Amino acid sequence: MPQISELMTRGVRSLMPTDTIMFAAQAMDELNVGVIPVCEGERLKGIVTDRDIVVRGVAQGLDSQTALSQVMSAGVHACREDQSIEEATRIMSERQIRRLPVVDGEQKLVGILSLGDIADRGGEQMAGDALEQISTPAEPDRSGISAAGGSAAGGSASGQASRTPG
Repeated sequence: MPQISELMTRGVRSLMPTDTIMFAAQAMDELNVGVIPVCEGERLKGIVTDRDIVVRGVAQGLDSQTALSQVMSAGVHACREDQSIEEATRIMSERQIRRLPVVDGEQKLVGILSLGDIADRGGEQMAGDALEQISTPAEPDRSGISAAGGSAAGGSASGQASRTPG
């Protein structure tokens, strides 16, 4: 089984917690990626995804100048480059994630490992096995808190709360 260092992508762009969600979105667009690690210096502090920007930023009405620290996922799970791909896919499976930041012994970012890396460099069977373990359907939030979800979230399809005559 190959090690993470053999399959990971090196030279990954990172952002700082003080960078804005607009800057992150622009960087994602420029790099054609949906995830960027967030570091203080070289130390990994979190990760921000396009979904974080939309769900934790836009959907909550935050300004485009909001700091990434407000929307990023902090305390992310990472792997070390000397670990096996088997260990990485186990972590991905347990955490239901498709990308893992790769750090050295001092928690300094050295790269990122994605399912795409595993598929491109590790073989389709390895990637297929990992994807099968990772892809468990999520349960939708049916709390009805947001009318934007329509009837699927417990709201009304028109976005207006249904009212009973009374």
